[in-house]
Amino acid sequence: MSTFVHELGRCESTQVGDGTRIWAYAHVLPGARVGRECNICDHVFIENDVIIGDRVTVKCGVQLWDGLRIEDDVFIGPNATFTNDRFPRSKQYPEKFAITHVERGASIGANATILPGLTIGQHAMVGAGAVVTRSVPPFAIVIGNPARIVGYVDGQTRSSATGKATVPPATPGITETGVRGVTLHRMKHVHDMRGDLTAGEFPRDIPFEVKRYFIVHDVPSAETRGEHAHRECHQFLICVHGSCAVVADDGTRRDEFILDSPDLGIHLPPLTWGIQYKYSADAVLLVFASQHYDAADYVRSYEEFIGHRRAARGT
Repeated sequence: MSTFVHELGRCESTQVGDGTRIWAYAHVLPGARVGRECNICDHVFIENDVIIGDRVTVKCGVQLWDGLRIEDDVFIGPNATFTNDRFPRSKQYPEKFAITHVERGASIGANATILPGLTIGQHAMVGAGAVVTRSVPPFAIVIGNPARIVGYVDGQTRSSATGKATVPPATPGITETGVRGVTLHRMKHVHDMRGDLTAGEFPRDIPFEVKRYFIVHDVPSAETRGEHAHRECHQFLICVHGSCAVVADDGTRRDEFILDSPDLGIHLPPLTWGIQYKYSADAVLLVFASQHYDAADYVRSYEEFIGHRRAARGT
C-alpha cells in the first residue's frame, strides 16, 4: 500500500499512513500526522498540530486547525467547522491553542460547528448544522443550536429506540432486560378514591439494603444526569412524578427505558453505565443506593468503565 496524493493536492507532511488518499485542492501542512487508510477529500486544509487516526473520512470543505486530535474511524461531514480559540483577535495568538478531541467512531454532520477545547465522545453523532458548545458524551446524538442530546446510539450506530425495548411487567413483578443485571420492577399499586398508593419492600421488591437516597428534580429538559457507573454501589430508580428516560449500558448492550409511573422502577447493578435524560418539566426522580456517598466509587470515564467490564469478564 502507499499514499495517494492527487496531482492538484499538496501534502507537505511525511507522516501519512499507507492507503490514505488526499484529493484535489487539499493541503496538508508539514507537522500534521495522518493515519492509515484515511480519505481526505477536496478542499480540506490540515494545519500542523493536528493528529488524525486510521480510517478517518474528512469530506469536502473542512479545515482542521492546530490542537485537533481525531481518533480512528471518525467521519467528518462536508463543511464541518472546528475552532481553537475562544477569543480570536486578528494578529493576536494564544500561547497554546485549545485541544479538541474527537474520539473513535464519532460522526460529525455537515455544517456542524464545534467550539474549542471540547471532547466528542466515542461513537457520538453530531447532527448536521449543530452548534456544539459543550462536550458530547459517548454514544450521544446531539442536534440543534446550542446542541442538545436527543438520544443515544449503540456500538453499531443504531438508535437505542429500536422498538425492541423491554416491556415492563403489567402487574407487580420483575422483568429481565437485555442489559446484564438490569431489571425492571413493577411495584404494588393500590387504586383508591381517596388517593392511589404504591409500595415496595426491602429487599423483596428492591433487591438490596438501602443506605442512602437522593431526589433529582427541577431538571431542565435539555440536561442530562448520571453519565457514570459505580464500582460497588447498586441503585434503584423510580420517577415518582412526571417522566424521564434511563439509558443502561453493560459495555456490550445498551438500552433505553422510560420511567413514567410511580410504580415502575429500574435496578442498576454495579458496573452499569447509567444516564438519565429527557426529563419532563415536572419530573421527580427518586434514587435508592446501597452505599453511602463515596466519590471513589464513581467511574466517570467511559473508557475506564469498559476497562472494568473487561476485567470483570476476564478478557
